[in-house]
Amino acid sequence: MFNLDTFKTYSRAVAFTAVAITAVAFAGPAKAAPVQLFPFFQPLPPMAAPQPIQPYQATTYQAAPSEDQDAVEMPARFRRQTVSYATREAPGTIIIDTPNTYLYYMLGNGQAMRYGIGVGRDGFTWSGTQSVTRKAEWPDWTPPPEMIARQPYLPRHMAGGPGNPLGARAMYLGGTIYRIHGTNAPDTIGKHVSSGCIRLTNDDVSDLYSRVNVGTKVIVLPMTERRADLGGATR
Repeated sequence: MFNLDTFKTYSRAVAFTAVAITAVAFAGPAKAAPVQLFPFFQPLPPMAAPQPIQPYQATTYQAAPSEDQDAVEMPARFRRQTVSYATREAPGTIIIDTPNTYLYYMLGNGQAMRYGIGVGRDGFTWSGTQSVTRKAEWPDWTPPPEMIARQPYLPRHMAGGPGNPLGARAMYLGGTIYRIHGTNAPDTIGKHVSSGCIRLTNDDVSDLYSRVNVGTKVIVLPMTERRADLGGATR
């Protein structure tokens, strides 16, 4: 005989079992691989943390080499130094020892400041007494007609500056074409190379220039009067 209560109990069990099976079926794949509702949207890559902004630093440029060539190593005897020098000339007098390529600036009390110099080449030396009639810093150079006649390729005028043959300073001697001046070729100090002018390194001529006044007496010794070096450096 059909039992209604038994049938109801049996139906509930079947329904519960079906729901359980369906839940397991859906739960298994979902755990393994979640369903993408919008597969055409790709996840964005992780963004790196922003880097701190570095302060601006100006590019460092190496300074151009100086055009002053006085850094050339000088023989010790041509370096500026105080020496003993016996003379009757008054302090402030300049004596140019042409044969030994020295210039002496008298300090008094038997002392002199000695500088190495370049002098006139063979046939261009001279001697006598003059005075400083003009001083100039970074002087222009206008070669005299006599020099241009011998060397027509020379410029007729050159503005003062590191490339100028007269160098950093010039002291003009009387009404002559000669000067005591600097040079952009310090390797010529101690040599007979000029057309009669007396040249010093730019550093030395600047030092001498600071000591000399217009009117300073300048004695230029002849090549035949070779004076021995009197005494050594005292400082």
